[in-house]
Amino acid sequence: MTVDHLNRCAWVNSDPLYIAYHDEEWGRPLYDDQKLFELLMLEGMQAGLSWYTILKKRENFLEAFDGFSPHTILKYGPDKIEELMNNAGIIRNRLKIQGVIKNAQAYLDITEETGSFAGYLWSFVDGTPIVNRWTSIAEVPASTPASDAMSKALKKRGMKFVGSTICYAFMQASGMVNDHTQDCFCSK
Repeated sequence: MTVDHLNRCAWVNSDPLYIAYHDEEWGRPLYDDQKLFELLMLEGMQAGLSWYTILKKRENFLEAFDGFSPHTILKYGPDKIEELMNNAGIIRNRLKIQGVIKNAQAYLDITEETGSFAGYLWSFVDGTPIVNRWTSIAEVPASTPASDAMSKALKKRGMKFVGSTICYAFMQASGMVNDHTQDCFCSK
């Protein structure tokens, strides 16, 4: 419980940034191609870290990666990669940075082929949010058959840092899955 006395999911801490993320973004359906790409790239950057760490650096990531514009990211060369590796405001992991560049190409390929990155991703939940009714955070899975399928399909298209656990976290964050626990005011 926070100062405002609203019950939230147990993973939320007392930082107003985290509270706002939980209350206004997490679990809310997102259909914008560009925003979904950004979110998927940030989830990949999270691998081995906490989402809270990424959230605190999100604005730095947006600036460093040119708003996660796939067309711009595709033009990144060795100089830009080194600039990113020297940017203390982001996660400085060469494989993750190179993964974002590779993923930009896959994003453009998917968009060209299907007409919509959002439509492609949402197809893994048949276009409709899955609403779970967990009573505690302990019940929430780390992955599901839908996230397994998404991960496999994205990897087949050449994407990096899109394992099933990352895909499930992405599905939760983008509202493809609503995993707000029953005691959370957002589950109502």
